Amino acid sequence: MDFDPTLLRTFVAVVETGGFTRAGERLHLTQSAISHQIRRLEDQVGRALLHRTTRRLTLTEDGEDFLRHAQRILHSLEALSRRFQPSPIAGSVRFGVPENFIGDRLPGLLRQFACAFPNVRMDVNVSMSMDLRQMVDNDELDLAVVIGLPERSGEQVLRRTRFVWVAAEHFDIAAGRSLPFAFFPSPCVNRHIGVSALDGTGVDWHVVFTSPSQQGLLAAVAAGLGITVMVEDDVEPGMRIVDGHYGLPKLPPAEFVLLRRPGACTPAVAAFGRMIEELPETAPMPARTLRSA
Repeated sequence: MDFDPTLLRTFVAVVETGGFTRAGERLHLTQSAISHQIRRLEDQVGRALLHRTTRRLTLTEDGEDFLRHAQRILHSLEALSRRFQPSPIAGSVRFGVPENFIGDRLPGLLRQFACAFPNVRMDVNVSMSMDLRQMVDNDELDLAVVIGLPERSGEQVLRRTRFVWVAAEHFDIAAGRSLPFAFFPSPCVNRHIGVSALDGTGVDWHVVFTSPSQQGLLAAVAAGLGITVMVEDDVEPGMRIVDGHYGLPKLPPAEFVLLRRPGACTPAVAAFGRMIEELPETAPMPARTLRSA
């Protein structure tokens, strides 16, 4: 049977309001129109769905079963309509983000945006080594989340954290030997922060591993190949913070901020920016700090 959703809505309205008159008021129809639609529905089903008396209206056993199915069908139709309702917003959004800001929440964010704005095309750059701030300035991105020092006024702060020196739990090196480091290639804020801090000390150091991939860098650190610079939130099990050891200086605080290209505030860009702003913060993972013996 091919049921007319209008008849299903009428039937559900009659049951929920308790009568034909009140159902007509809800649906802006006359009582006779409601009665006619219920008769059509019962004729199509081939059995009575309602017991009618002068005082009350109740469901038959078939009516109770039909009501459950009708409600599910109407709920599904409403969800389908919301999902594919045409959006007036169209165009494109060019977005840049470091790997360690959104992580495994990025697919969900993109899916949410695509469902809400199906006519908008997304162009996403996810990288730790790309200079996202420069790409915004060069009109290559409309929006970007960047990490840096809390020194620029007027930028929208999304999350505050701090830079730390990180090594594997089992990392060790004999006194007097050159310290090995694992870094992202330039340009990279983490690398710049670390190298700038090291240049102000007498620490003997060298780069032993470079990778543009965060997973590659984490693997090198976990393997004990060297020390790296991370934000505190990124420290994983099997790693430890080694601030103050091996002659390493304290590193500065850090902020994730949302940048918008001047003049790029189209409705699509504004809508995606709001979703970024509303992302809940993830709780930082407890990080072990190396203690002195």
